[in-house]
Amino acid sequence: MRMIHSLEDLTPATEWDETVWSRATEEELSTHTETGRLCVATLLPFSGGQPDWQGFERSVQWMIECGQAYDTELAFVLNADTGYLFNLSLDLYEEVLRRFRSSFPETPVIAGVTAVGCEGEEFHADTYRHHLDRLQQFKHVEAMIMTSQSLNALEDQARRDAYFQIAEHITVPALVHALEPAFVPWATPFRPWLLKELAGHEKFVGGKVSTLDEPHFLYWSAMCRGANLDFSPHSGDDYGIASAIKMGHPLLIGAGVSACPLICAAKKLWLQGSYDPRVYKLLEAIQSLEDTVFRLDERGSAAAYKHSTAVILKLLGLIQSSEVHPDCADKRSGDEMARMREALQRPLRIAQRLGIENFSPQN
Repeated sequence: MRMIHSLEDLTPATEWDETVWSRATEEELSTHTETGRLCVATLLPFSGGQPDWQGFERSVQWMIECGQAYDTELAFVLNADTGYLFNLSLDLYEEVLRRFRSSFPETPVIAGVTAVGCEGEEFHADTYRHHLDRLQQFKHVEAMIMTSQSLNALEDQARRDAYFQIAEHITVPALVHALEPAFVPWATPFRPWLLKELAGHEKFVGGKVSTLDEPHFLYWSAMCRGANLDFSPHSGDDYGIASAIKMGHPLLIGAGVSACPLICAAKKLWLQGSYDPRVYKLLEAIQSLEDTVFRLDERGSAAAYKHSTAVILKLLGLIQSSEVHPDCADKRSGDEMARMREALQRPLRIAQRLGIENFSPQN
């Protein structure tokens, strides 16, 4: 089979396995001289059924200090899945942004944006304006355009046009977001033509791809670098944290909360000027923790990772309670506190040996 090498040869029907970018190896793309930002999908904690604003601010400050300790560029992802976007009223959506900006005036923010009030299966770009209008009144923000069932149901050319319709109302830098069916059953990740089209739009500076079962982040990385696209792939793979670090790309993950000091340390230790071969053991320890935080339930869903993340922040003494949003059904069964204590044993040992601070249980 003839492999496609050029963007010009892509069509909406082209599959990844028809392109040279599907044959790239992580080793070919690895670098010890480049690094991307860590975009922390920030948890909105709850206590007594209400947002724990003190814990929210305390956890953000903790992560800022972790980034400063290891010269890691951070951005905070608010009102996405870890921030219960799909359970938030519009007023609470805006309040999260307002409180964050009041406490951290210059800290970069990426906020989730999705369809609001969408009825039926027909796509309407205006359903994305409710979140955009609230987000774009703030400074130092980016928008992450999260998919919706009506948007995802469109054929690739129509989906491209739909994203472009949404972009007409965007006044800040924006990321697109692709999902595998492992996250929601109706999701379909971008094929190469759609990625190429979105990457060429001036409003879209990058994109996040959330994967569990397929190496789409590797495909994106190979295509963007091979074709010199001015578009930054952000890894949403909480099961493959090391890959983005090794390839020098940004991470946009919920694991950035529960393992923030470890990931910041690993990013620095991987770089040429700070390289320490113990970084491999650190990467293994990070992944062992996050494999438990993001473990699949009997339905094959990792959505209850938010509960596990809250348990870890409570163990670290950063938030009051391990509650989830009162309208969120994604909860762990059993003794999650004991499960997370066990999961922390290995990363705590490695952190102690490497002198990583800000990572020790207080409860």
